Amino acid sequence: MIAVITAIVSGALMSIQGVFNEGVTKQTSIWLSAAFVQLTAFVFCASAWLLTGHESNISALFKIDNKYMLLGGVIGALITYTVIKSIGALGPGQGILIIVTSQLLVAYLIELFGVFGVEKVGFQWQKLVGIIISIGGIILFKWDK
Repeated sequence: MIAVITAIVSGALMSIQGVFNEGVTKQTSIWLSAAFVQLTAFVFCASAWLLTGHESNISALFKIDNKYMLLGGVIGALITYTVIKSIGALGPGQGILIIVTSQLLVAYLIELFGVFGVEKVGFQWQKLVGIIISIGGIILFKWDK
């Protein structure tokens, strides 16, 4: 149950963050806004790491098996940029709905093909139907009378 609550909070925070970031972008610029988001995230994470007893040493980063896994920060910056652009162009509801559906589809493909070190799962029709329903939700959400 804790995992479900954590996922719900995560989704809510992503939506709120996207709206906040787009609001900052309206008054500055997209790259300044994205840089500020990443800088404040770094300060927060570094502080949390220092305050929680340094579960691992910085040198552990140089021992990561698959070095491409270290691209999370670059991907985070691109996520910030694309969320800001999506919410600015589509609005929070439609933008986040498409983002979440894309996340669902890509996550399922990652599991299905077992890429990036994720354990491979078998194809399940109900998961495909769920994605199709999500895409239908996007169409329904966008539909004007």
